[in-house]
This record gives sequence, C-alpha cells and structure tokens, in this order.
Amino acid sequence: MYHRLALFDLDNTLLPVDSDYEWGEFLCRNGVVDAQRYRQRNAEFLEQYRAGTLDILDFLGFALEPLVKLDAATRHALQERYMDEVVASHIDARAVALVRQHQDEGALCAIVTATNAFVTAPIAEAFGVAHLIASVPEQSGGRFTGGIRGVPCFREGKITRVTAWLEEQGRGWDSFTRTTFYSDSRNDIALLEHVDEPVATNPDDVLRAHATARGWRILELFDDSQIHS
Repeated sequence: MYHRLALFDLDNTLLPVDSDYEWGEFLCRNGVVDAQRYRQRNAEFLEQYRAGTLDILDFLGFALEPLVKLDAATRHALQERYMDEVVASHIDARAVALVRQHQDEGALCAIVTATNAFVTAPIAEAFGVAHLIASVPEQSGGRFTGGIRGVPCFREGKITRVTAWLEEQGRGWDSFTRTTFYSDSRNDIALLEHVDEPVATNPDDVLRAHATARGWRILELFDDSQIHS
C-alpha cells in the first residue's frame, strides 16, 4: 500500500536538457529530416514552450511526423542510438538519487511529461521509474499515424492524465497522505498547485517568482552551466 505519491517532470527537471528538443537535433544530425527546415521549427517550438505560448497539438504533430514513415525496427534503432549518444551523458547522479529517495520512502513514483512516450519511455527506464505518464503516439498496424491518443500530457492535461492513471489503479488523489511534484516550468503551475508539496526544481523565471510568492520549496538540482535548453 502506497501512502505517498511522488511525481517528476522530466525535461530540465530530472534531465538538464530538453529531451524533445535534443531528439529533434539528433534527427537533424542523422539525416532523418531536412535539417535546415526542421532545426528552425524545433527552435521556434522550444521558445514557445519557454514563453508559455506553445500549441501542444501543433508541436506534437511536428515532433511525430518524422516517425510516420519509419518501421518499428528503424524507430527502435534510432531510439537506442539517441539514448546512447545523447541522453546517457545527461543522467545525473543527483537526479537519480532524488528519485531513489522517494522510492526508498515507499512512494508511488511516476514521471509526468509532455514529451511523447516514444522518446521518454527508455529515459524513464534509465531512471528506474516504472510509471510514465506522457503524450502517447497513435499507432495503426505497427506504424505511427502522426497523431496522439487521448489528452496531451501538458499543462492542465497533466492533472487529467494523472487522475485517470490513479483511477485505473483504484486510487485517487486523496489515497495518499502526501503528494509531491517536481518541475522546472511555468507550464506545470497547474499540477504544482494541485499537489500537497510543490517543488520548483531548476525553475524558469516565471515559476521561480510564483514559487517565491507562495513559499514553495525551490530546489537547484543542477548547476546553471548544465542546463542547456
């Protein structure tokens, strides 16, 4: 029986980089997409995310489109290379220890991220987190369609998705004596306000001001020099 719930955003929270953005750069370097066009759009979407103006459906369509033409074996090979060549070097012992601390306390732990599950499933596994709540790519006949299933795991959608995940297990928010969420982003203020213990982690300027005004805990998990995007 779990008495505590610990939720973690991923990009710039547990990782000092944005895995969605870095995946796009990886595709550019490996000739999967038209590098000049894709790199520009990838950067534009990142800035929109930072500014709190991102249209999540527009972005997910962009991010998933390159995968539509790829079969499962090719997708898997790219996924493995991305983990080896990009993500592995950014998995920091301090972030792993933070997750492990909650696991050792007996908390039910999950990563809750807007980044699609294809990119993030191996990252959650690397952190030893069994539960991933992410935007889910739609598939048909083993191929990606370019769409997503259900509600995007973004902004207020994170509350919707976590609530549904808990209900699938016969639980609710009130099943726990303490609920905690770690995030770096203004885009996660809704979920941060929904839990008992919000922790602004490597926060952006808007979240830092919001957290300071409300007396939330601020955690500087990484050095500024480590946070690349």
